[in-house]
Amino acid sequence: MIETERLLLRPLTPILAARIADGAPREQRWADDYPFEGDQAAARGYLGAGAPAGPWVPYTIEVRASGLVVGGVGFHGAPDESGTVEIGYGLAESARGQGYAAEAAAALVALAFRLGARQIVATLEHDNQPSANVLRRAGFTEQSPLRWVLAPA
Repeated sequence: MIETERLLLRPLTPILAARIADGAPREQRWADDYPFEGDQAAARGYLGAGAPAGPWVPYTIEVRASGLVVGGVGFHGAPDESGTVEIGYGLAESARGQGYAAEAAAALVALAFRLGARQIVATLEHDNQPSANVLRRAGFTEQSPLRWVLAPA
């Protein structure tokens, strides 16, 4: 688990991923508009990859003050041979505009560099300005309209 000032990022487990994929929270409290298709797809992808353990997995985003799961952030796998790893994130609409995505992305970036990643990339779908703003706040620079990059200083 990764702790930030306002968030808890919990790595997916096979049981949690199955619950997200099915939209069935059981023991966890979820925002009314979570999970959404992006998080369900990430959970299915994680399960389809054999539910790997370790740090290079998707994480849920839980707001510490309320205990609600409001989204997900995670790696699209381990770094490649060049040390590049891709991240993605998404928030329930009810949780947007509060800086949670930028806080979660920054925590994931810090983890990746601590674990030896040399470069982190993120791919945006279409012209998604709110997501581009998240990446800017996390330190990324725009390489092309849909691809953003961050390398350690």
